[in-house]
Amino acid sequence: MKKLAFLLAIISVCSAIYLSAQTEQSLTLTSLEWPPYTSQTLKDLGASAIVATAAFKAMGYTLNIVFYPWDRAVKLAKTDPSIAGYFPEYYSSDNASAFIYSDPMGAGPLGFVERKDSPVKWSTLDDLKSVTIGVVEGYFNTEKFDAMVAAKELKVDAAPDDATNILKVAKKRFPIAVIDQNVLHYLLKNDKTSQAYQDTLQFNSKILERKMLFVCFKKGPDGEKYSKILDAGLKKINVDKLMEDYFSSVLGH
Repeated sequence: MKKLAFLLAIISVCSAIYLSAQTEQSLTLTSLEWPPYTSQTLKDLGASAIVATAAFKAMGYTLNIVFYPWDRAVKLAKTDPSIAGYFPEYYSSDNASAFIYSDPMGAGPLGFVERKDSPVKWSTLDDLKSVTIGVVEGYFNTEKFDAMVAAKELKVDAAPDDATNILKVAKKRFPIAVIDQNVLHYLLKNDKTSQAYQDTLQFNSKILERKMLFVCFKKGPDGEKYSKILDAGLKKINVDKLMEDYFSSVLGH
């Protein structure tokens, strides 16, 4: 009887493990080093990672996040069958033809970094036609801004990342560069190179746009499914509070 009981116990444990494996639900998204929104070096991988993870968890899903340079993160999300999508991304009508956009999962103020001793005053983008503007290669900015760049109405200088643009503005290579305000504050506080210019640089007083952040899913049935799951999960959590609490802990505001 003891042997039988032991055997039944083993069978029960194995069955539980099997059923757990069968019912476990997970997916993988790619992302980039864009602190404080996403980063391998940050607690809980960043503000946007916390939101995405919490939303999927609310729906019974485990989210795996893998980090790559931005262009590769986007390419893998489009071509690798094991990758469901990528984040965080701004909305672009062109990109919407290639990916399925989730509902918004937070927002950030997009504007310009500038030198404190030479602030740039502008009302419309037409006022900036005479200056060179730093941008990050592969990033969407605003629909109007990107359209004017494509039409060669705005002059831009592309860099591999925001930290490089911060340095270029500090060194007077150009007067302004496009950047998210939270990213600027994080880099001036934490990036070794940018820290030296905390007293030199500031965020321009006029923002380009308050940009919504999204997850972009691969086109197809899986992308449709995961998008609906995330959207339902986002409704179950307090996105704004998660973001605000995280920024308070990381940025001190």
